[in-house]
Amino acid sequence: MSVVSLRQLSKNYGKIQALKSVSFDVPQGSVYGILGPNGSGKTTLLSVVMSILKPNSGSYTLFNEEPTDAHRRRMGTLLETPNFYHYLSAVQNLKISAAIKDQPGADVEKVLETVNLLQRKNSSFSTYSLGMKQRLAIAAALLGNPDVLIFDEPTNGLDPVGIAEIRSLIKDLARQGKTIIMASHLLDEVEKVCTHVAILKQGNLIASGSVNDIFVTQDWVQVASADMPGLREIAHGMAGLQDIAENDGLLELGFAAGTSKLADINSYFFENGIVLSHLQPKKKSLENKFFELTNGK
Repeated sequence: MSVVSLRQLSKNYGKIQALKSVSFDVPQGSVYGILGPNGSGKTTLLSVVMSILKPNSGSYTLFNEEPTDAHRRRMGTLLETPNFYHYLSAVQNLKISAAIKDQPGADVEKVLETVNLLQRKNSSFSTYSLGMKQRLAIAAALLGNPDVLIFDEPTNGLDPVGIAEIRSLIKDLARQGKTIIMASHLLDEVEKVCTHVAILKQGNLIASGSVNDIFVTQDWVQVASADMPGLREIAHGMAGLQDIAENDGLLELGFAAGTSKLADINSYFFENGIVLSHLQPKKKSLENKFFELTNGK
């Protein structure tokens, strides 16, 4: 089942087209990253899904049905910088959030435990670190036990420790069965956290699908030998070779994803009179692939 399905969704701000006929599906149970630089349309897309903004054209469904308030009550959101009363405690702030959402607030301590803030539940918000404030905002999104969580740049502005805490929390929530949709401009975040990704550039959908399908299209293997001219010549005759390049004195061989075996490569060169002094797999970086997809080389 798809928890969110977009069909040719477009949104304009006057002459500026923030989204241009965007279509993709968010599978249930996925951690779906909306990836793109600032101004690519990520926040606009999430705002449309949560009915904060209305699209100019196109449509979307929630849980395979026409969107209703009942559907949105199954979704917890963090779309802005955490906004709590600084002089109130975590418990007091969450009870206010629960009242605003028309929820009983009986799970306040449970969500604080989930985000690892239970021991600081009576501390005022002003004493929290940035990472703790962000975790409290996620706790607010968890009130009412929603099936889907929507986060806009959840690690924005955090230090490395805070980023690691939020990423770990997102992974824990995914293991609990939550579907998570998160906008991010951080390539590393998508690689480490997300199962699926949609890449936006200036409102256009560049690619969408599983992270592995989008970013891992080739296996790259680095080889070297005392006889580099012979190595280059023999390499061109390899079965299944798709690309070849040279970098820092190493020959880099590209094969279709999942088809390269180091033992077979070693045997091929040895049988053709080339002894390898270096043989190592190399994963093409997410950053390089992202720049290729967005023509940002």
